[in-house]
Amino acid sequence: MLAPIFVSHGSPTLLFDDVPARDFLRELGRTLPRPKAILVVSAHWETHVPALSAVEVNETIHDFGGFPQILFEQRYPAPGAPALAERIAGLIRAAGLPAGIDTVRGLDHGAWVPLKLMYPAHDIPVLQLSVQTALGPLHHLKLGEALRPLADEGVLILASGSFTHDLRSVAWPGSNEEPAWVREFADWMVQALAEGRKDDLVNYRRLAPNAARNHPTEEHLLPLFVALGAGAGAPAAHLHQSLTFSVLRMDAYAFAD
Repeated sequence: MLAPIFVSHGSPTLLFDDVPARDFLRELGRTLPRPKAILVVSAHWETHVPALSAVEVNETIHDFGGFPQILFEQRYPAPGAPALAERIAGLIRAAGLPAGIDTVRGLDHGAWVPLKLMYPAHDIPVLQLSVQTALGPLHHLKLGEALRPLADEGVLILASGSFTHDLRSVAWPGSNEEPAWVREFADWMVQALAEGRKDDLVNYRRLAPNAARNHPTEEHLLPLFVALGAGAGAPAAHLHQSLTFSVLRMDAYAFAD
């Protein structure tokens, strides 16, 4: 069984930044059992209903601006998995949710940045699942529950977002001292995950301190709920904790039996 994993992908410059999160992702790819395929749930693909990418070879999407040219030269031409996309769409529909197939979309940086660190050979089939920001955490928890059979089929569910994501307060490069409003929110999330307080997590926006400040919009936290749902109620294993650009917590979790 491959445990669903949530990672914080941070800035596209994570590929080249000398920070603990970069080293963690490199080591994570070396230590995990090799998956047959990888389903990435990326914060950077938002749709009205769940959609799965189904291409033969993934194009690399450079969905950012203002970064060094070397980032725009990066490629991650991993094979796609069209048949698996259809299989997953069937699982989602069987759970009473709609699901669509996109035969064009490649990999956005929420997918290829962590994948390039974890599996640089780009020789494992990869597909993406979109998020529906307007539908909130409970919808994504149920979406993850529909994906539970994949863990026993050798498919790694890699939920890619950010534990905190207030880009207005990012220090480029600046200090890396964690503000109290980031620490208080992250500490609440860490404890809720450790204690398995699923209902509190779904209602984090009302219960967690400084929730709206750390996530002005929700798309970067929603992949965590997919991984949580896919974990079949398993305890959350805190794999990594670090900070970049003062306000971006780079925490990672696995949800294993």
